[in-house]
Amino acid sequence: MKLVFAGTPEVAVPALDALIASGRHEVAAVVTRPDAPAGRGRRLIASPVAERAAEAGIEVLKPLKPRDPEFLERLREIGPDCCPVVAYGALLPRVALDVPAHGWVNLHFSLLPAWRGAAPVQHSLMAGDEITGASTFLIEEGLDSGPVYGTVTEEVRPTDTSGDLLTRLAFAGSGLLAATMDGIEDGTLKAVPQPADGVTLAPKITVEDARIDWSAPALRVDRVVRGCTPAPGAWTTFRGERLKLIQVTPVPERTDLAPAEIAVGKNSAHVGTGSYAVELLWVQAQGKKPMRAADWARGVRIGAGETLGG
Repeated sequence: MKLVFAGTPEVAVPALDALIASGRHEVAAVVTRPDAPAGRGRRLIASPVAERAAEAGIEVLKPLKPRDPEFLERLREIGPDCCPVVAYGALLPRVALDVPAHGWVNLHFSLLPAWRGAAPVQHSLMAGDEITGASTFLIEEGLDSGPVYGTVTEEVRPTDTSGDLLTRLAFAGSGLLAATMDGIEDGTLKAVPQPADGVTLAPKITVEDARIDWSAPALRVDRVVRGCTPAPGAWTTFRGERLKLIQVTPVPERTDLAPAEIAVGKNSAHVGTGSYAVELLWVQAQGKKPMRAADWARGVRIGAGETLGG
């Protein structure tokens, strides 16, 4: 088939690579979000997908909105049979959805109908899921509600961050997306409607969502930290300034600390929660680089009874 691939961040690159390498389909063009300012100089930087497509000599389309007339005209000129999508980052209007004969097929990083929305991996970790995965489905105008072509499962490891899990799903999902394109082309794969039961939503994680509630159980604190790492980053406050929490671990044997109370040992920093303590392993103070939590705690000279979170 002739394909137009839509995607933007680094997590979409493995799928683009898999489609290019398959040799069975032609990736005629790539659709991605416009260049965005980044870094200290706020220079405009092309998306990872745009950079990879340029390296491969593939035409890159960067519409401000996918309903822009110039973009739609070019899409029709290319005449794709199907448009595979991975984390493109913009809603596709009906006028665009109708262009390819086989529609737009999205690789979504959950086992649908669970975790429909922008942040499925983060929500899966924060909910304590033991198994997650990726799904390919035909895009409709509803939120991740279209019929499913295929799935692949992935075990959630006890120390996984959303970054770790998303990286594994990106590579596992790339093979699923390529196989879905093959099945659509040869007619062996049919999309199956999602069940009405089991729908959960995964909206974008806000900065406030990432704030640690020290009255919550230790397992919840650990899940929020892992789910919000690397972005947007779990945080609390200490002496009125924000403290980013990069890695913690539950310590079930320590139950003597009140919620948010800090206790500093020779090589450790523990904080009480609504159940038992967690040990802070890596933190980042405001304006500082990431550091071991024990070193941070010694440096700020935490007094008896001091707490996190204000």
